[in-house]
Amino acid sequence: MALTNWTHDFPSTFLLQGMEAYQVWFSVPVCTIYVVIVAGNCIILLVVATEPALHRPMCYFLCMLAAVDLAASTSTLPKMLCIFWFQAGEIQVSACLAQMFFIHALCMMESAVLLAMALDRYVAICFPLRYNSVFTGPLVAKMGMAGIVRGTLLMAPCPFLIRRLSFCQTNIIHHTYCEHMAVVKLACGDTSINRAYGLSVALIVIGGDLLCIGLSYFFIVRAVLHLSSHEARLKAFGTCGSHLCVILISYSPALFSFFTHRFGHHVAPQVHILLANLYLLFPPMLNPIVYGVRTKEIRERINVRLLQQILWDEAIVAKLAWL
Repeated sequence: MALTNWTHDFPSTFLLQGMEAYQVWFSVPVCTIYVVIVAGNCIILLVVATEPALHRPMCYFLCMLAAVDLAASTSTLPKMLCIFWFQAGEIQVSACLAQMFFIHALCMMESAVLLAMALDRYVAICFPLRYNSVFTGPLVAKMGMAGIVRGTLLMAPCPFLIRRLSFCQTNIIHHTYCEHMAVVKLACGDTSINRAYGLSVALIVIGGDLLCIGLSYFFIVRAVLHLSSHEARLKAFGTCGSHLCVILISYSPALFSFFTHRFGHHVAPQVHILLANLYLLFPPMLNPIVYGVRTKEIRERINVRLLQQILWDEAIVAKLAWL
């Protein structure tokens, strides 16, 4: 689709373009990462669902995180691969707005899950005797539902605010998916409401959640340092290690993408696109790997399943050989 001009009108389609010079090479790692995302998160969900010993709050939160990662990556990566492989960058405006809604709403839900996991660690370490009475199944379900409601309500006005804009210059989005600010930058006229709304939501979600997570870990560190046993301190910090890794993996690309969109006016467009893609690729891929490696029960259960599969395959081969 060529450039299209409008006069205070809304386009029927957008054209996604990004990483044109590198898209053939970029498509290979993106496809590989998507396979790892689907396989890794599905394994986490399967292991927790089938192992009664893992039916506890932290593992429930891990399942929520895996489900959100699967949904967020599936809402963007298949279309991204179509752009890389088939140059199928055209997207209907309704599909673009829907993709925008799900991307940002799911990212808000992931932030809520990370906050809930931090509160779980805070209660487990600072109030261990009250943990089982505080973090019950109903409370975990309510926290998960609260994250879904918050993400949905905060993102619901966004498509309507986009609809009120005028696009009188071009319909080409220099991005591989319908990111909010990438679409807003195409509009002509006053976009101050959209920019203020996006900034406010980001401060509420990222700023508020990071502040609460930071406070939780401040009290955790203070409680751990008061422990008399060195082994007890190491064990307490070890239980938080996986969560801290996931927080760094999740928030670092998001913050870089957020600041470069709003303040990095001299940053090359390809850098904007690359940072935004890393924001959607790395956390869903690395989260199950981090928890699979650092959580003993999950690691052992996965090893048992692999051993059972190997023995089953060997039994089938032996039976076929005997026949």
